[in-house]
Amino acid sequence: MGTTLFTSESVTEGHPDKMADQISDSVLDHMLAQDPNSRVACETLVTTGLALLAGEVTTKGYVNLPEVVRGTLGRIGYNDSACGIDAATCSVLTSLDPQSDHIAMGVDHGGAGDQGMMFGYASDETPELMPPTIQYAHALTRRLAQVRHNGELPWVRPDGKSQVTIEFDSENRPVRIHTVVISTQHDEKVSHEEIEAEILDKVVRPTLPESLYDPEDCAHHVNPTGLFVIGGPHGDAGLTGRKIIVDTYGGIGRHGGGAFSGKDATKVDRSAAYAARWAAKNVVASGLASRCEIQLAYAIGVVEPVSVHVTTFGTGEFSDEALSKAVSEVFDFRPRSIIEVLGLRNPIFTPTAAYGHFGREPEMKIPDVKKAEDEVLFFPWEETNRVEDLKTAVGV
Repeated sequence: MGTTLFTSESVTEGHPDKMADQISDSVLDHMLAQDPNSRVACETLVTTGLALLAGEVTTKGYVNLPEVVRGTLGRIGYNDSACGIDAATCSVLTSLDPQSDHIAMGVDHGGAGDQGMMFGYASDETPELMPPTIQYAHALTRRLAQVRHNGELPWVRPDGKSQVTIEFDSENRPVRIHTVVISTQHDEKVSHEEIEAEILDKVVRPTLPESLYDPEDCAHHVNPTGLFVIGGPHGDAGLTGRKIIVDTYGGIGRHGGGAFSGKDATKVDRSAAYAARWAAKNVVASGLASRCEIQLAYAIGVVEPVSVHVTTFGTGEFSDEALSKAVSEVFDFRPRSIIEVLGLRNPIFTPTAAYGHFGREPEMKIPDVKKAEDEVLFFPWEETNRVEDLKTAVGV
Protein backbone atom coordinates (compact mmCIF):
# COMPACT_ATOMS: atom_id res chain seq x y z
CA MET A 1 0.00 0.00 0.00
CA GLY A 2 1.11 3.55 -0.70
CA THR A 3 0.69 6.77 1.17
CA THR A 4 -2.56 8.66 1.76
CA LEU A 5 -3.45 12.29 2.42
CA PHE A 6 -5.79 13.62 5.11
CA THR A 7 -6.80 17.22 5.84
CA SER A 8 -8.22 19.04 8.87
CA GLU A 9 -9.14 22.70 9.36
CA SER A 10 -9.28 25.16 12.23
CA VAL A 11 -10.67 28.67 12.57
CA THR A 12 -9.63 31.64 14.69
CA GLU A 13 -11.54 33.05 17.65
CA GLY A 14 -12.73 35.83 15.33
CA HIS A 15 -14.48 33.49 12.90
CA PRO A 16 -18.23 34.26 13.12
CA ASP A 17 -19.24 30.75 14.18
CA LYS A 18 -16.55 30.71 16.85
CA MET A 19 -17.67 34.15 18.06
CA ALA A 20 -21.12 32.63 18.59
CA ASP A 21 -19.65 29.65 20.46
CA GLN A 22 -17.65 31.91 22.76
CA ILE A 23 -20.64 34.12 23.55
CA SER A 24 -22.79 31.07 24.35
CA ASP A 25 -20.15 29.58 26.63
CA SER A 26 -19.50 32.91 28.31
CA VAL A 27 -23.22 33.17 29.12
CA LEU A 28 -23.06 29.62 30.51
CA ASP A 29 -20.00 30.39 32.66
CA HIS A 30 -21.49 33.56 34.12
CA MET A 31 -24.62 31.62 35.12
CA LEU A 32 -22.64 28.71 36.60
CA ALA A 33 -20.51 31.16 38.60
CA GLN A 34 -23.65 32.26 40.45
CA ASP A 35 -25.63 29.03 40.40
CA PRO A 36 -23.65 25.81 39.76
CA ASN A 37 -26.92 23.97 39.09
CA SER A 38 -27.93 26.29 36.26
CA ARG A 39 -29.51 24.54 33.30
CA VAL A 40 -28.42 26.33 30.16
CA ALA A 41 -28.95 25.80 26.45
CA CYS A 42 -27.95 29.11 24.90
CA GLU A 43 -27.67 29.61 21.15
CA THR A 44 -26.12 32.70 19.58
CA LEU A 45 -26.47 34.31 16.16
CA VAL A 46 -24.07 37.05 15.11
CA THR A 47 -24.37 39.12 11.97
CA THR A 48 -23.54 42.67 10.91
CA GLY A 49 -24.04 44.88 13.99
CA LEU A 50 -26.20 42.33 15.82
CA ALA A 51 -25.92 39.51 18.37
CA LEU A 52 -29.03 37.46 19.16
CA LEU A 53 -29.31 35.03 22.08
CA ALA A 54 -32.01 32.35 22.12
CA GLY A 55 -32.66 29.15 24.02
CA GLU A 56 -33.71 27.70 27.36
CA VAL A 57 -32.26 28.69 30.71
CA THR A 58 -33.18 27.89 34.32
CA THR A 59 -30.96 29.60 36.90
CA LYS A 60 -31.08 31.33 40.25
CA GLY A 61 -28.42 33.79 39.14
CA TYR A 62 -28.73 37.09 37.34
CA VAL A 63 -26.52 37.84 34.36
CA ASN A 64 -26.31 41.10 32.44
CA LEU A 65 -26.49 39.46 29.04
CA PRO A 66 -25.60 42.51 26.89
CA GLU A 67 -22.54 43.07 29.07
CA VAL A 68 -21.43 39.46 28.58
CA VAL A 69 -21.90 39.70 24.81
CA ARG A 70 -20.03 43.01 24.56
CA GLY A 71 -17.21 41.78 26.79
CA THR A 72 -16.73 38.67 24.68
CA LEU A 73 -16.72 40.59 21.40
CA GLY A 74 -14.28 43.12 22.80
CA ARG A 75 -11.89 40.45 24.07
CA ILE A 76 -11.85 38.80 20.66
CA GLY A 77 -11.05 42.13 19.02
CA TYR A 78 -14.28 43.34 17.44
CA ASN A 79 -14.04 46.95 18.55
CA ASP A 80 -14.53 48.65 15.21
CA SER A 81 -17.63 48.61 12.99
CA ALA A 82 -15.29 48.31 10.01
CA CYS A 83 -14.75 44.70 11.10
CA GLY A 84 -18.49 43.99 10.86
CA ILE A 85 -19.48 44.44 14.50
CA ASP A 86 -18.46 46.82 17.29
CA ALA A 87 -18.65 45.55 20.87
CA ALA A 88 -19.57 49.00 22.15
CA THR A 89 -22.40 49.80 19.75
CA CYS A 90 -23.87 46.57 18.38
CA SER A 91 -27.46 45.55 19.06
CA VAL A 92 -27.99 42.70 21.54
CA LEU A 93 -31.34 40.88 21.46
CA THR A 94 -32.32 38.08 23.84
CA SER A 95 -35.05 35.43 23.84
CA LEU A 96 -34.33 32.98 26.65
CA ASP A 97 -37.11 30.87 28.19
CA PRO A 98 -37.09 28.37 31.10
CA GLN A 99 -36.05 24.78 30.45
CA SER A 100 -38.87 22.28 29.99
CA ASP A 101 -40.08 20.71 33.23
CA HIS A 102 -40.41 17.41 31.36
CA ILE A 103 -36.67 17.36 30.62
CA ALA A 104 -35.92 18.31 34.23
CA MET A 105 -37.89 15.26 35.43
CA GLY A 106 -35.29 13.00 33.85
CA VAL A 107 -32.22 15.09 34.65
CA ASP A 108 -32.97 15.80 38.32
CA HIS A 109 -32.49 12.15 39.33
CA GLY A 110 -29.21 11.87 37.42
CA GLY A 111 -30.45 10.79 34.02
CA ALA A 112 -29.19 12.01 30.66
CA GLY A 113 -30.59 15.32 29.41
CA ASP A 114 -31.22 13.85 25.96
CA GLN A 115 -30.72 10.77 23.86
CA GLY A 116 -27.81 10.45 21.45
CA MET A 117 -24.36 9.03 20.85
CA MET A 118 -21.02 10.66 21.60
CA PHE A 119 -17.47 9.78 20.56
CA GLY A 120 -14.04 10.21 22.13
CA TYR A 121 -10.79 9.64 20.27
CA ALA A 122 -7.06 9.56 20.94
CA SER A 123 -3.94 8.54 19.01
CA ASP A 124 -0.24 8.50 19.83
CA GLU A 125 0.81 10.57 16.79
CA THR A 126 1.32 13.75 18.83
CA PRO A 127 2.36 14.43 22.45
CA GLU A 128 -1.21 15.60 23.14
CA LEU A 129 -2.51 12.23 21.86
CA MET A 130 -4.46 13.98 19.10
CA PRO A 131 -4.58 13.54 15.32
CA PRO A 132 -1.74 15.67 13.91
CA THR A 133 -3.82 17.34 11.18
CA ILE A 134 -6.20 19.06 13.60
CA GLN A 135 -3.50 19.68 16.22
CA TYR A 136 -1.29 21.61 13.79
CA ALA A 137 -4.26 23.40 12.21
CA HIS A 138 -5.16 24.68 15.70
CA ALA A 139 -1.55 25.69 16.31
CA LEU A 140 -1.64 27.86 13.18
CA THR A 141 -4.88 29.66 14.08
CA ARG A 142 -3.71 30.25 17.65
CA ARG A 143 -0.50 31.75 16.27
CA LEU A 144 -2.49 33.86 13.81
CA ALA A 145 -4.46 35.33 16.71
CA GLN A 146 -1.28 35.81 18.74
CA VAL A 147 0.47 37.95 16.12
CA ARG A 148 -2.66 40.09 15.93
CA HIS A 149 -3.02 40.57 19.67
CA ASN A 150 0.67 41.27 20.30
CA GLY A 151 0.98 43.69 17.37
CA GLU A 152 3.56 41.70 15.37
CA LEU A 153 1.23 41.86 12.36
CA PRO A 154 -0.99 44.90 13.00
CA TRP A 155 -2.85 44.51 9.69
CA VAL A 156 -4.31 41.14 10.68
CA ARG A 157 -8.01 41.28 11.60
CA PRO A 158 -9.89 38.78 13.76
CA ASP A 159 -11.41 36.40 11.20
CA GLY A 160 -9.22 33.61 9.86
CA LYS A 161 -8.83 29.94 8.96
CA SER A 162 -6.14 27.31 8.58
CA GLN A 163 -6.00 23.92 6.92
CA VAL A 164 -3.30 21.26 7.18
CA THR A 165 -2.90 18.24 4.89
CA ILE A 166 -0.59 15.46 6.08
CA GLU A 167 0.76 12.50 4.16
CA PHE A 168 0.44 9.20 6.05
CA ASP A 169 2.29 5.96 5.30
CA SER A 170 0.72 2.53 4.84
CA GLU A 171 0.69 2.00 8.62
CA ASN A 172 -1.18 5.28 9.12
CA ARG A 173 1.83 7.12 10.57
CA PRO A 174 2.42 10.78 9.59
CA VAL A 175 5.23 11.23 7.07
CA ARG A 176 5.19 14.92 6.19
CA ILE A 177 3.04 18.02 6.04
CA HIS A 178 1.95 18.10 2.43
CA THR A 179 -0.13 21.32 2.15
CA VAL A 180 -0.88 24.33 4.36
CA VAL A 181 -3.71 26.79 3.75
CA ILE A 182 -3.98 30.06 5.70
CA SER A 183 -6.65 32.68 5.13
CA THR A 184 -6.70 35.80 7.29
CA GLN A 185 -8.89 38.86 7.29
CA HIS A 186 -6.71 41.92 6.86
CA ASP A 187 -6.49 45.68 6.60
CA GLU A 188 -7.34 46.98 3.14
CA LYS A 189 -4.00 48.82 2.85
CA VAL A 190 -1.72 45.78 2.96
CA SER A 191 -0.62 44.07 -0.27
CA HIS A 192 -1.11 40.39 -1.02
CA GLU A 193 2.64 39.96 -1.42
CA GLU A 194 3.26 41.32 2.07
CA ILE A 195 0.50 39.15 3.53
CA GLU A 196 1.97 36.02 2.01
CA ALA A 197 5.55 36.76 3.05
CA GLU A 198 4.68 37.78 6.61
CA ILE A 199 2.28 34.88 7.25
CA LEU A 200 4.83 32.34 6.08
CA ASP A 201 7.62 33.98 8.07
CA LYS A 202 5.81 34.73 11.34
CA VAL A 203 2.95 32.22 11.49
CA VAL A 204 3.61 29.08 9.48
CA ARG A 205 7.36 28.43 9.75
CA PRO A 206 7.72 29.08 13.53
CA THR A 207 4.67 26.95 14.35
CA LEU A 208 4.91 23.65 12.48
CA PRO A 209 7.24 20.86 13.71
CA GLU A 210 10.52 20.45 11.87
CA SER A 211 10.11 16.68 12.00
CA LEU A 212 7.19 16.88 9.57
CA TYR A 213 7.46 20.31 7.94
CA ASP A 214 9.90 21.16 5.17
CA PRO A 215 9.09 24.60 3.69
CA GLU A 216 10.67 23.53 0.39
CA ASP A 217 8.60 20.35 0.19
CA CYS A 218 5.21 21.76 1.20
CA ALA A 219 2.54 23.50 -0.86
CA HIS A 220 1.42 26.82 0.67
CA HIS A 221 -1.80 28.73 -0.07
CA VAL A 222 -2.02 32.08 1.74
CA ASN A 223 -5.24 34.04 1.16
CA PRO A 224 -5.80 32.17 -2.12
CA THR A 225 -8.50 34.57 -3.36
CA GLY A 226 -6.13 37.53 -2.94
CA LEU A 227 -8.44 39.70 -0.79
CA PHE A 228 -10.07 39.04 2.59
CA VAL A 229 -11.04 42.50 3.87
CA ILE A 230 -14.74 41.79 4.46
CA GLY A 231 -14.95 39.13 7.16
CA GLY A 232 -16.32 38.32 10.58
CA PRO A 233 -20.09 38.59 10.99
CA HIS A 234 -20.21 41.13 8.14
CA GLY A 235 -18.91 38.52 5.70
CA ASP A 236 -20.93 35.58 7.09
CA ALA A 237 -23.49 35.16 9.84
CA GLY A 238 -22.22 33.05 12.73
CA LEU A 239 -24.14 30.41 14.68
CA THR A 240 -23.38 28.39 17.80
CA GLY A 241 -22.47 24.78 17.11
CA ARG A 242 -21.54 25.03 13.46
CA LYS A 243 -17.89 24.00 13.89
CA ILE A 244 -18.24 20.64 15.61
CA ILE A 245 -15.43 18.97 13.62
CA VAL A 246 -13.08 21.87 14.42
CA ASP A 247 -14.11 21.42 18.06
CA THR A 248 -13.20 17.73 18.12
CA TYR A 249 -10.85 15.63 15.97
CA GLY A 250 -10.75 17.28 12.57
CA GLY A 251 -12.70 14.49 10.91
CA ILE A 252 -10.36 11.62 11.83
CA GLY A 253 -12.37 10.60 14.90
CA ARG A 254 -16.10 10.30 14.44
CA HIS A 255 -18.66 12.73 15.86
CA GLY A 256 -22.12 11.99 17.24
CA GLY A 257 -23.51 15.22 15.81
CA GLY A 258 -24.25 17.21 18.97
CA ALA A 259 -22.54 20.56 19.52
CA PHE A 260 -20.95 21.59 22.83
CA SER A 261 -21.00 25.35 23.39
CA GLY A 262 -23.77 26.99 25.38
CA LYS A 263 -24.83 23.71 27.01
CA ASP A 264 -24.43 22.88 30.69
CA ALA A 265 -23.05 19.46 31.55
CA THR A 266 -26.42 17.77 32.09
CA LYS A 267 -26.51 17.73 28.28
CA VAL A 268 -24.58 14.55 27.48
CA ASP A 269 -23.78 15.97 24.04
CA ARG A 270 -21.08 17.79 25.95
CA SER A 271 -20.28 15.92 29.16
CA ALA A 272 -20.26 12.42 27.66
CA ALA A 273 -18.10 13.56 24.73
CA TYR A 274 -15.62 14.90 27.29
CA ALA A 275 -15.77 11.63 29.25
CA ALA A 276 -15.26 9.57 26.10
CA ARG A 277 -12.16 11.60 25.20
CA TRP A 278 -10.88 11.22 28.78
CA ALA A 279 -11.27 7.45 28.60
CA ALA A 280 -9.81 7.11 25.09
CA LYS A 281 -6.81 9.26 26.02
CA ASN A 282 -6.11 7.11 29.06
CA VAL A 283 -6.28 3.95 26.96
CA VAL A 284 -3.63 5.33 24.58
CA ALA A 285 -1.53 6.87 27.37
CA SER A 286 -1.45 3.48 29.09
CA GLY A 287 0.09 1.86 26.00
CA LEU A 288 -2.89 -0.46 25.61
CA ALA A 289 -3.49 0.86 22.06
CA SER A 290 -1.98 3.32 19.59
CA ARG A 291 -5.41 4.57 18.51
CA CYS A 292 -8.64 4.40 20.43
CA GLU A 293 -12.19 5.55 19.74
CA ILE A 294 -14.95 5.20 22.32
CA GLN A 295 -18.66 5.57 21.64
CA LEU A 296 -21.17 6.23 24.40
CA ALA A 297 -24.93 6.28 23.88
CA TYR A 298 -27.76 7.46 26.14
CA ALA A 299 -31.53 7.56 26.44
CA ILE A 300 -33.17 10.70 27.83
CA GLY A 301 -33.80 10.44 31.56
CA VAL A 302 -31.95 7.11 31.87
CA VAL A 303 -29.00 7.05 34.26
CA GLU A 304 -26.78 4.36 32.72
CA PRO A 305 -25.49 4.63 29.16
CA VAL A 306 -27.26 2.22 26.81
CA SER A 307 -23.92 1.21 25.27
CA VAL A 308 -20.15 1.59 25.64
CA HIS A 309 -18.14 0.63 22.55
CA VAL A 310 -14.33 0.64 22.23
CA THR A 311 -12.50 0.41 18.90
CA THR A 312 -8.70 0.36 18.59
CA PHE A 313 -8.42 -0.13 14.79
CA GLY A 314 -6.23 -3.20 15.21
CA THR A 315 -3.68 -1.38 17.39
CA GLY A 316 -4.78 -2.77 20.76
CA GLU A 317 -2.62 -4.93 23.00
CA PHE A 318 -5.85 -6.70 24.00
CA SER A 319 -9.11 -7.32 22.15
CA ASP A 320 -11.59 -4.49 21.79
CA GLU A 321 -14.01 -6.59 23.85
CA ALA A 322 -11.51 -6.83 26.71
CA LEU A 323 -10.75 -3.11 26.53
CA SER A 324 -14.49 -2.27 26.48
CA LYS A 325 -14.89 -4.27 29.67
CA ALA A 326 -11.89 -2.55 31.28
CA VAL A 327 -13.07 0.93 30.29
CA SER A 328 -16.55 0.24 31.68
CA GLU A 329 -15.00 -1.00 34.92
CA VAL A 330 -12.66 1.98 35.40
CA PHE A 331 -14.87 4.85 34.19
CA ASP A 332 -18.33 5.69 35.53
CA PHE A 333 -20.23 7.08 32.55
CA ARG A 334 -23.40 8.01 34.42
CA PRO A 335 -24.03 11.73 33.70
CA ARG A 336 -24.01 12.80 37.34
CA SER A 337 -20.74 10.98 37.98
CA ILE A 338 -19.10 12.55 34.92
CA ILE A 339 -20.17 16.00 36.11
CA GLU A 340 -18.84 15.44 39.63
CA VAL A 341 -15.53 13.77 38.73
CA LEU A 342 -14.63 16.28 36.01
CA GLY A 343 -15.91 19.31 37.93
CA LEU A 344 -18.34 20.32 35.21
CA ARG A 345 -20.50 22.53 37.43
CA ASN A 346 -17.64 25.02 37.53
CA PRO A 347 -17.51 27.93 35.04
CA ILE A 348 -14.73 26.43 32.93
CA PHE A 349 -16.19 26.44 29.44
CA THR A 350 -15.36 29.75 27.74
CA PRO A 351 -11.73 28.70 27.07
CA THR A 352 -12.95 25.60 25.23
CA ALA A 353 -14.92 27.60 22.67
CA ALA A 354 -11.97 28.37 20.36
CA TYR A 355 -9.07 26.18 19.19
CA GLY A 356 -10.66 22.89 20.14
CA HIS A 357 -12.04 21.20 23.23
CA PHE A 358 -9.36 18.49 23.20
CA GLY A 359 -5.60 18.16 22.98
CA ARG A 360 -4.90 21.02 25.35
CA GLU A 361 -3.10 20.78 28.66
CA PRO A 362 -5.14 21.06 31.87
CA GLU A 363 -4.83 24.64 33.08
CA MET A 364 -5.77 26.66 36.15
CA LYS A 365 -7.54 29.75 34.94
CA ILE A 366 -11.00 31.19 34.44
CA PRO A 367 -11.15 34.24 32.16
CA ASP A 368 -13.70 36.98 32.85
CA VAL A 369 -15.67 35.14 35.54
CA LYS A 370 -15.31 35.97 39.22
CA LYS A 371 -15.76 33.12 41.65
CA ALA A 372 -15.06 32.50 45.32
CA GLU A 373 -12.23 30.08 44.56
CA ASP A 374 -9.07 31.57 43.12
CA GLU A 375 -8.50 28.82 40.55
CA VAL A 376 -10.55 26.06 38.99
CA LEU A 377 -9.15 23.35 36.74
CA PHE A 378 -10.29 23.36 33.15
CA PHE A 379 -9.72 20.71 30.49
CA PRO A 380 -9.77 18.08 33.28
CA TRP A 381 -10.82 15.49 30.68
CA GLU A 382 -7.27 15.77 29.31
CA GLU A 383 -5.77 14.26 32.47
CA THR A 384 -4.19 10.81 32.17
CA ASN A 385 -5.03 9.82 35.73
CA ARG A 386 -6.64 6.41 35.08
CA VAL A 387 -3.70 4.73 33.34
CA GLU A 388 -2.77 2.40 36.21
CA ASP A 389 -6.41 1.51 36.83
CA LEU A 390 -6.83 0.48 33.20
CA LYS A 391 -3.67 -1.64 33.28
CA THR A 392 -4.92 -3.37 36.41
CA ALA A 393 -8.31 -3.97 34.83
CA VAL A 394 -6.80 -5.85 31.87
CA GLY A 395 -4.31 -7.71 34.04
CA VAL A 396 -1.07 -5.94 33.12
